[in-house]
Amino acid sequence: MKNRRDFIKKTTLAGLTLTTSPSFGFHTIKKPKQEEEIIGHGDYRYKMVRDWAQIGTSTPLLNCHEMVIDSKGRLIMIGDHPQNNILIFDKSGKLIDYWGTSYPGGHGLTINDEGGEDFLYLTDSGWYLNKAGKWVSHNGRVSKTTIEGKVVFDIGHPQTIGIYEPGDPFRPTEVAIGPNGDIYVADGYGSDYIIQYNSKGEYIRHWGGKENTDENYNLSNAHGVAIDYRDSKNPMVVCTSRNEQCFKFFSLDGKYIKTIHLPNMQVCRPVFDDNNLYAGVCWSQPKIGKTDWQDHTGFVTILEGDIVVSNPGGTAPEYSKGVLQKSFQLKHKPILHGHDVCVDEDKNLYICQWNANRTPPIKLERV
Repeated sequence: MKNRRDFIKKTTLAGLTLTTSPSFGFHTIKKPKQEEEIIGHGDYRYKMVRDWAQIGTSTPLLNCHEMVIDSKGRLIMIGDHPQNNILIFDKSGKLIDYWGTSYPGGHGLTINDEGGEDFLYLTDSGWYLNKAGKWVSHNGRVSKTTIEGKVVFDIGHPQTIGIYEPGDPFRPTEVAIGPNGDIYVADGYGSDYIIQYNSKGEYIRHWGGKENTDENYNLSNAHGVAIDYRDSKNPMVVCTSRNEQCFKFFSLDGKYIKTIHLPNMQVCRPVFDDNNLYAGVCWSQPKIGKTDWQDHTGFVTILEGDIVVSNPGGTAPEYSKGVLQKSFQLKHKPILHGHDVCVDEDKNLYICQWNANRTPPIKLERV
């Protein structure tokens, strides 16, 4: 893999003057050439490619929430603009398709190969920005769809099956798919439960929330959920507890295993690739003073196993007596709010950002 990266690095540098224009009627927005910047640490350093995504005027953006890669190598992104929820790019950043207006709070996006066919699992968090520029809420939604957007089924409000009381909020933020097809829904902006269904959307169990006798089961802003397959014999459900600045690991049936603490990092969903865990850091706090939740304070963090090895857009990770110390955003803010990380086969990263001045995803090209 390193030889492949070296080859691509050389051929990319040789062709930096080449540009690609999108097809079939999209109008490109020409941007000034960005100066090259390298961010990250150790073996995980990246060249920022801010103008990778070629977005036309017909596809406006609000927030870029999450991105996945399908079996054809296309990068699929979910956002929350009322005119488009799903954007599909090729590897060059050319926009090749877009669809969807039924997910105004488009937030979570997971892809799963089922019998050789890709399916998407979408979550609408129940929050969206209206035309007056104010955040309003509606019922959250979880859908399984084809790549083209045909809905296979929806998972309804947990109140309809008796596991939530009337008035309990349901604002789902993420879905993960287990090895047997079970569906794990993170109610990250609602009641902070992880709700487990079978592959048909039938309820099995739930755990999490905020009022457990054993605090290891408490989740506060259960923003993300994913399956950790790094130990193939013991896959685990990994849940974000963003307000606690940590990831909590559970068995497939919801038994607590361990916690990875990430001081000063309010992380989004965990993304696994080889032995690495990647995550966007949506918020952090400066060394001096405090910031508002809308201030640009994010970056990206990368772990090898359970150890943080790089913070692109942030300060280098430091450990003291085996304990991770606080990390901070770089002063010039190369990344504003890290909301998701997508990893391609060459270990390049694609970063989706929330509240980032309506900018499209940026590419971090590994060097």
